[in-house]
Amino acid sequence: MRVHGRLQALALTVALLTGAAGCSSAAAPAPSPAATARSATPTPSPTAPVTAVTPEEAAEVFATFAATDDLLRAGGDLRLAMELTRDAEARLTAAAFLSTSGKPPRRAWGSPTLYVPRFPVGERAPWFSVVADRDGGPTMLTFAKSGDWRLSSAARLLPDQELPPVALDADGYATAIPAADKTITISPQYLGPLHATVAEAGGDGVAAGLIAAGPYTTEVAAQITADREQAKKNGFSYDSIFTANDFPVYGLRTTDGGALIQYALSRTTTTTTKTAEDDYIPVPSTARWAISSPVVRRTLRLTEVHQYVTSVPPSTTREAAAVVAHDGSLTRASGD
Repeated sequence: MRVHGRLQALALTVALLTGAAGCSSAAAPAPSPAATARSATPTPSPTAPVTAVTPEEAAEVFATFAATDDLLRAGGDLRLAMELTRDAEARLTAAAFLSTSGKPPRRAWGSPTLYVPRFPVGERAPWFSVVADRDGGPTMLTFAKSGDWRLSSAARLLPDQELPPVALDADGYATAIPAADKTITISPQYLGPLHATVAEAGGDGVAAGLIAAGPYTTEVAAQITADREQAKKNGFSYDSIFTANDFPVYGLRTTDGGALIQYALSRTTTTTTKTAEDDYIPVPSTARWAISSPVVRRTLRLTEVHQYVTSVPPSTTREAAAVVAHDGSLTRASGD
């Protein structure tokens, strides 16, 4: 099955434009779709049922994306780069271009391992995941289709973590976890809100024992508390809120009966002066691409987007879910 639609057309357009300009890519060439499919997944049996997306199509989608994304980053073309992404990944892509004056970091991709769930032929929004080295670090990506294929989520494996093995059937297909699945300790639909609670307030309350402590959970909450106290001493009010918004959630069954859940959260941090005095709020260096002034007079609002992969254990255990991969950055800043 060939990749049809805007992704394929965009790849052809970019190839023609860069060929005419004599531009070459510095990234490692993506493997051929056929070779990728053969090396990444077992060969389906002749009796395997037809699905909305096959490993062969998934391999071609990834190869096309990897090659096209690198060319667009090299050329600084944000408009076309946005045609490759959606959801939280689209916001991070826009920020990568805008914060570097159109010179975002280029990506070098390794060979992919595909995790393709079975979906009925009539599925309106199929998706699949990929694990591949990105710039030398294992990264989990998910591509989703709604008219055309686009990258929806990407998170890099944390240095001290490992991805648990994904369960595959006899034909090499993975199993998608439904939003309300109760065979794991936290259903996918509740993981984002619970993570937001831990990141804001620590591991107490409703999230106690459900999500493990770490740099993207309890340590974030501790930093928020410290920043709030410092802001108070400086005469400011400070708050930092995490929200799940309407970003999609993707889940894959693991061999131990648990799941790998991919999701995203937004973080909005607001600092406000308490008085009418000239207590100017300093603009952090990370936000100076969006706010030219080194200070703002009344309010500073910073918005970040963070993507995660969390390993959630089966409900038969008492282990805590653990964040195993992350990617995120500042995506918007405003002040007055």
